Amino acid sequence: MRELDLAKLAGRATAAAQAWAPGCELVDLRSMEGGTIGLVYSARVVDGPPEVPTAVLKVAPPGLPPVRNRDVLRQARVIGALDGQPGVGVPPLLFTDAGDPPDVPPLFASALVAGECQEPLLEASSRERLPEAQSRARAFSAVRMLAALHRVDPAAIGLGDEDVVSPVGEVDRWTRTFDTVPDEVRVGYEDCAEALRATAPEPLPAVVVHGDYRLGNMLSAGDDVLAIIDWEIWSRSDPRIDLSWLLFFTDEAKHPVVPADLDSGMPTDAELLAAYEAETGGPVPDLAWFHALTRYKEAAAMALIAKHLAKKGDTATLAKMADMLPALIADAHARVR
Repeated sequence: MRELDLAKLAGRATAAAQAWAPGCELVDLRSMEGGTIGLVYSARVVDGPPEVPTAVLKVAPPGLPPVRNRDVLRQARVIGALDGQPGVGVPPLLFTDAGDPPDVPPLFASALVAGECQEPLLEASSRERLPEAQSRARAFSAVRMLAALHRVDPAAIGLGDEDVVSPVGEVDRWTRTFDTVPDEVRVGYEDCAEALRATAPEPLPAVVVHGDYRLGNMLSAGDDVLAIIDWEIWSRSDPRIDLSWLLFFTDEAKHPVVPADLDSGMPTDAELLAAYEAETGGPVPDLAWFHALTRYKEAAAMALIAKHLAKKGDTATLAKMADMLPALIADAHARVR
């Protein structure tokens, strides 16, 4: 990924910000964690609204077409549409700039939401573990926000023209990812995909789906989730995609990258499912199929990461994934045989 000239970027952002806050200036750009697909910077807002002292700029990767998960303006669209919806927290959208891609990449700015971004399951063994009461409270807060997100009518917030992705379409999406990765990290994927397609349930009415809904993609403070971030793969699709993904980040789900005996402090998957069903008013049908899809999807995503790291010289991760991912694909397949 090419580096950006921060002085030029600050000038672009300041010019674009005039539609939001005439006379303001964005200065002191600093790189932030979280720019795995695009680039993320904080910027101090001078002579702007006092309630927004700091903006966050998300910039598409320079030199590449801003499509699919690099389409930051599409991310801005869903964030702007959801801002203010009851029970749904997102960083308030401030402004966008289309740039002149690929050399001048698009960007958007949102207000900084002061909060922690931590995934209890994935980080309990590598950094200070959150108190169990706080992990549990945040997880249930995330469930309430997920139910609120799924209550939003996409058409009512201006997203009715987005294509609907069916459960089979979601299988196809991650199969295309598998098609691009080395053989050793995709053993059995074609048979698994065929089984998933053959057993796919009837879709529920399409809602706004985040696509990677878990505490690690949220900003939290104390016991509460404040905002959902990282909207790179959102879609109009089946709500069970988000629900099954959230349930995968519990101890019982046996995520392949965490120790088998890890105690993350998270609620059980059964507790979180019961909380979601209480919020939405009834049982969730055919969730077992979506648990299989989640494992297939995670294997594809991890294989893609390993491929990119191998291109940068990190072949150890690829070897590790070759030991791990065929079993995850087999687990997904076994759930829909």
